[in-house]
This record gives sequence, C-alpha cells and structure tokens, in this order.
Amino acid sequence: MKRRDFLKMIFTTSILAIAAKLGVLSLAFTPLNSQKSKRRHWVMVIDLARCTGCKLCTKACIEYHFVPKGQEWIRVFEMHDEIFKGSYYLPRPCMHCRRAPCTKVCPVGATYHTENGAVVIDHRKCIGCRLCMAACPYQVRYFNWKEPAHTPEELAHEYSPLQPWPHRKGVVEKCDFCEDLAVKGSIPPCVAACPQKAIYYGDEYEDVVSNGAEVVRFSELIKRRKAFRLKEELGTEPSVYYLPPIR
Repeated sequence: MKRRDFLKMIFTTSILAIAAKLGVLSLAFTPLNSQKSKRRHWVMVIDLARCTGCKLCTKACIEYHFVPKGQEWIRVFEMHDEIFKGSYYLPRPCMHCRRAPCTKVCPVGATYHTENGAVVIDHRKCIGCRLCMAACPYQVRYFNWKEPAHTPEELAHEYSPLQPWPHRKGVVEKCDFCEDLAVKGSIPPCVAACPQKAIYYGDEYEDVVSNGAEVVRFSELIKRRKAFRLKEELGTEPSVYYLPPIR
C-alpha cells in the first residue's frame, strides 16, 4: 500500500469512528461523490447472537418503503436446529447474490444488478411472469396479485427501481438493499432501528460496515466471528453474512 493511500485509510477510519461515537448515522461510511467514480459492493452482516426477534427491523423497513400489506422484505424467523444447540432468531432479507439466479431467468431484464452489486427490480419492465420467484432459493420475493393500498405520501413519490414506490399490481417486489441511502453514506432503516445493533451494513470494497453505533472492518468481523452465508453450496455468493448465534 502506498503511503498516501495508507494515510488516507487511517484518516477515513478515524473520522468514521468519531462519527459513530457521536451517533452521526449519515457518516456510516464514505458517500459516493457526484461523479460516481468509485464502485461499491454493498454487504450486510447480521449478528445472530444479538438478535432478540423484536422485528423492529421489519417494521422500519415497511414504514420507509411503504411495503404493501402481507409483505416483509426483512423477515425474522425463530430457528431451532442441532448445529447451534438451541433456539435463535434469523432475520432474512434478500441475499443480493453476486451470481443471482433471479437475474438469469427474467425474460425482459426487469431484475438486474446495479453497478454497486444490489439486485433490484424495475417494475416498469416487470411482466409478472414470476420466474424470478421460482428461481430464488431464498424465497424472498412477493407478488402483488391486486392493487396495494396507497397513502398520499406514497403516491406523491416519483418511482424508481432504487425507490420502488408507489407500488403496483402485477409485479414482483423484495428488499432493495437501500442503495438510495447507501450512496449518500447512510445506513438502511432496518439497521438504524435495531435496538441490539445486530445488523451491520457497508461496503466490501472499502472494507467497512456499521451498525449505527460502531464502525468496523468488514473482513476482520467476518473472519473473527467465523461468519457464514445461507446456502453457500449453491454458488450464489450472497452479499448477506451471518455471525453465529453463539460467541
């Protein structure tokens, strides 16, 4: 590493640490500049040892995205298995896989990767064939069989794939990984709402993630806590990592 790059890294890390201590969530990680010259790869790390199953992450996500009734873009499951010898809670958003099966089967290109790694859906292209739902091994997608209920605030918003509301009938929906907030250096509402600070979000390339209270190195966190990903054997390369429910 060049000396200039090293000093820049130290300076950035120091600023992020100070921001975290002061509770400045908008400085969770470095925002993209107006030129968008720096590519990202958004990642999420969920600490199962901290999650209490309160579902405040789900509620915050629903409120921010005006999620239609019956959908939970980050769903919390109570787990019972022999691997970890007990019960624990597992929040499950979209995995935003690098090798996402859903993007390969969409006949019209409505499901695609952004340049920063998030998997999003363009409802202006979606024809409602639901092939992506069949292809997703994580079952994180929903279909709007009827016109969702709307609020005046939702209807006043201008639709985009990164802010997919107003919602509409006949399309597939899911977690969008909040890239609209991430490009500004802000953390998603599910991260900010977690009282246990169990969810971290950030940039793999910058090697930094934040839970709103602390800023840590992504690579160090997943190595030290022996993180795992769901159904890694399928080769989908999820962008969501889990820290075991036992320390």
